[in-house]
Amino acid sequence: MATIHVDVVSAEEQIFSGEAKFVALPGESGELGILPQHTPLITRIKPGAVRIERADNGEEEFVFVAGGILEVQPHRVTVLADTAIRGHDLDEAKATEAKRLAEEALRNAKDKLDQAAIQNELIGLAAQIAALRKFRKK
Repeated sequence: MATIHVDVVSAEEQIFSGEAKFVALPGESGELGILPQHTPLITRIKPGAVRIERADNGEEEFVFVAGGILEVQPHRVTVLADTAIRGHDLDEAKATEAKRLAEEALRNAKDKLDQAAIQNELIGLAAQIAALRKFRKK
């Protein structure tokens, strides 16, 4: 069985390192599916879920990323995430409260720069909540 080595890292820590059968994640132009022997690729990734089908036990590993860079080589996938959180560490209540506070801050924002920064934060929080709910259904 062919496998591909996957590394998911953030500025804080290494989140995942191991062999996989398949990886799916939100690329800049849409959802990407990566199998062993994939064509080399470098692209930005959007906030969302990285799903890794482990080679050792077939279970799915789930990581939320808040954006970053993806590099794919035929035998290696590297995800350099701005922020990465293991699926089991996500807290829906905290994310929902952070989203509520950001929405309130957006209503009170005085200038366009503040509005843009808050809207960017809201996009990440909405993606985190959506990814978390998808993960919890499994």
